[in-house]
Amino acid sequence: MYSSARSEHSEHSEHSEYSAHPIHFTAETSSNGVLTRDFTVGEVPGVLWSPAPGSDRAPLVLMGHGGGTHKKAPAMSGRAERLVTGCGFHVACIDVRGHGDRPRTAHDEKEIAELFRAREAGEPEGPIVVRYNAHLAEHTVPEWRATLDALQGLPEIGADGPVGYFGLNMGTAIGVPLTVADSRITAAVFGLHWPDALAELAKQITIPVEYTLQWDDEHIPRQSGLALFDAFSSKEKTLHANAGRHKELPRFEADSAVRFFARHLGQPVQPVQPRQPVQTVTSPV
Repeated sequence: MYSSARSEHSEHSEHSEYSAHPIHFTAETSSNGVLTRDFTVGEVPGVLWSPAPGSDRAPLVLMGHGGGTHKKAPAMSGRAERLVTGCGFHVACIDVRGHGDRPRTAHDEKEIAELFRAREAGEPEGPIVVRYNAHLAEHTVPEWRATLDALQGLPEIGADGPVGYFGLNMGTAIGVPLTVADSRITAAVFGLHWPDALAELAKQITIPVEYTLQWDDEHIPRQSGLALFDAFSSKEKTLHANAGRHKELPRFEADSAVRFFARHLGQPVQPVQPRQPVQTVTSPV
């Protein structure tokens, strides 16, 4: 499905059943200088984190959540806040099918049951996760591209601004084929995934890449993580290897991603400010 290299922006119009859907905002909150807006594009629910209203046009980072989580999981909200407050970026995340606000299909239930069965039996999870994530990517790549179309119609983002992608675990399984398919993405942070379904696609990616792996990952063998990193054809690619198990990724890697996107999307990094008591204003849109 993703055999061709990065397609041109002019070819977007027929890439998805969602292409003609505009963005529809459904709720809005403001806290600590970050504007959070829930939205839908067709049947796809998402969230857009932005600088305070009135700010200049800014780059956009698409953020992919991990398996079993959702668009507003703490990791997603935390990374988005860093990118908004540290660089003044817009950050968007959508729920993948069977996650968050989207119901599971019979196929989802079957794959999840198989994953738990393998886990309880002490069998490798990798083959199941790779297969299931590849299936989800087939659906999510066109949804992401249609969402990007809609987001670029907003005046605060625009059609010609820089776009990055940030996704680990399942976010990488979806982000790699998305980056191959859509030339608007010009820098990406990936990590924590097997190379099986992604290595050939990664060879088509030449944009700057930052890649993260856990040296003692109990699910993804070290050589597998290194193989995926090696597959990227990017002239500028950086490997971040940290000691620890799969879920022990250091939080400072999120700060590294902020600096990476600041370099490649063109915004200065602001010093991290102490968190203030939360004052939230909520209103329907």
